[in-house]
Amino acid sequence: MPQPLEVDHLLTVAEYAALGETEHGYTELQEGRLLMSPSPRPAHNIASFHLAKQLAGQLPDHLVVVQDIDIDLELAGPEEPGFSRRPDLIVAELAGVRRAEESGQLIRAKDVLLVIEIVSPSSRRTDTVIKHGEYADAGIPHYWIVDLTAPMSLTACHLAPGFGYQNAPEVSGRASLPEPFPLEIDLGQLSR
Repeated sequence: MPQPLEVDHLLTVAEYAALGETEHGYTELQEGRLLMSPSPRPAHNIASFHLAKQLAGQLPDHLVVVQDIDIDLELAGPEEPGFSRRPDLIVAELAGVRRAEESGQLIRAKDVLLVIEIVSPSSRRTDTVIKHGEYADAGIPHYWIVDLTAPMSLTACHLAPGFGYQNAPEVSGRASLPEPFPLEIDLGQLSR
């Protein structure tokens, strides 16, 4: 069985990015600490793929949807223990994604308009409490939480300055969302 990465100090975002792709599972960085977890279940990845397809067809030209990518939450200085999350999906400024690709750095939170997490049984509290707070602190304007438990649902959260995220009522089935731009999402298509 593969052994987890061993690190003897709290990592900065740059040190985390320098690790590159790991062979030992999924990682994120929280206050300089590596968080390891197994890959998601097939239903989770299928839902992510179908949601990305739905979003891609509705995005303005200056935005792009990206699956399973590290973002620098920019919650710490460059020499401090950092924060990086790997959301299931992001919608980001195309220019920011290109800048990250060309520089070899992570996509920055300020380039992300929407972050989406698909809840797994082992991530419910992390997605609904911890990441809810971190993404708001990072200033990401919109956060969606997709729950695959029947009936499949989406909670759209928007940043309210001084208050963090404000959660809209949970929706199921077909959803018409006015923010961050007009979108039609069919949650029933996520399990195909």
